[in-house]
Amino acid sequence: MATSVAAKLVAPVSLSSSVVRLVPAVAVAAARIPRLHSPAVAPRRLRARRSATSPRFFASSVSAPATSATISIGDKLPDATLSYFGADGELKTVTVSELTKGKKSVLFAVPGAFTPTCSQKHLPGFVEKAGELRAKGVDTIACISVNDAFVMRAWKEDLKIGDEVLLLADGNGEFTKALGVELDLRDKPVGLGVRSRRYAMLADDGVVKVLNLEEGGAFTFSSADDMLKAL
Repeated sequence: MATSVAAKLVAPVSLSSSVVRLVPAVAVAAARIPRLHSPAVAPRRLRARRSATSPRFFASSVSAPATSATISIGDKLPDATLSYFGADGELKTVTVSELTKGKKSVLFAVPGAFTPTCSQKHLPGFVEKAGELRAKGVDTIACISVNDAFVMRAWKEDLKIGDEVLLLADGNGEFTKALGVELDLRDKPVGLGVRSRRYAMLADDGVVKVLNLEEGGAFTFSSADDMLKAL
């Protein structure tokens, strides 16, 4: 194609005739050039290929929208072993089934012991409202966190909590994973690792009746007052 165009341009013709012959030669050459995608089409196809092959990344910050949990209202709580220090100072364990069997239980979880919202609002709120909750038929009130039992004991002593609320350590996160409420905070500067989303639930004989599950570590509707309203 390029040869034919060039041959017509260098032919020994007059100036007027070269103009006449040049126009059809360029038109023919242009007609043979393969059609290119328009700018509006090519980016769309490129984006389609990229979205189909590129890995997806999800934000794991506390304020990011959370994925749905495995547990839901009407489900039987999964069993797991939790640990705590008893009044005698001995390290003890209790299973979720033992904790909730034949009882009306309020279980609430915090992202971490000693963290601001958990220490200033969430846990103290349940300590303060423990009497009102029990007056409405609640047998057990327990706070669960992905911390070890030693940290939970130190947190309890620091807040000067008595037996109003049982502080339980889900050290390996087994119960949290079984519920499907993990909160990945490994990208945070403080290195919190994988913790639990904040929640409060009411279980009757181990069956979930109320589930107030927050997005990440937000504190909007999982307080003791919210549970009192649900009872």
